[in-house]
Amino acid sequence: MSVSAQALDVVYGRSAAGVRARLERPSGESWRTVSQAETDSDGQILDWLDDDFEQGAYRIVFDSDSYFASLGISAAYPEVAVVFRVQDETDTCQIQVLLAPYSYSMFFGSRV
Repeated sequence: MSVSAQALDVVYGRSAAGVRARLERPSGESWRTVSQAETDSDGQILDWLDDDFEQGAYRIVFDSDSYFASLGISAAYPEVAVVFRVQDETDTCQIQVLLAPYSYSMFFGSRV
């Protein structure tokens, strides 16, 4: 099982390099951070520090506020949270977000 992430900057039409992100799991009524990473020059996080994935719910929280602040832009959405479910431990999943200061879009894909 692997989970990767990619952030794309739709304002400038490029990969969003340097976006900090947290990978979280549910813990009772809240979420527990299991790993943190930053997107590379291609806007990707290919490996999380904790690669021990199992079935269940996960959340990736992208720090869009810091990313856009570094470009001198104020973002309406300081964080973009994507909640998803891993249903099969053999899955290879990719979470992708398209970031703009006043909107975002996301999709769940499979890397083959």
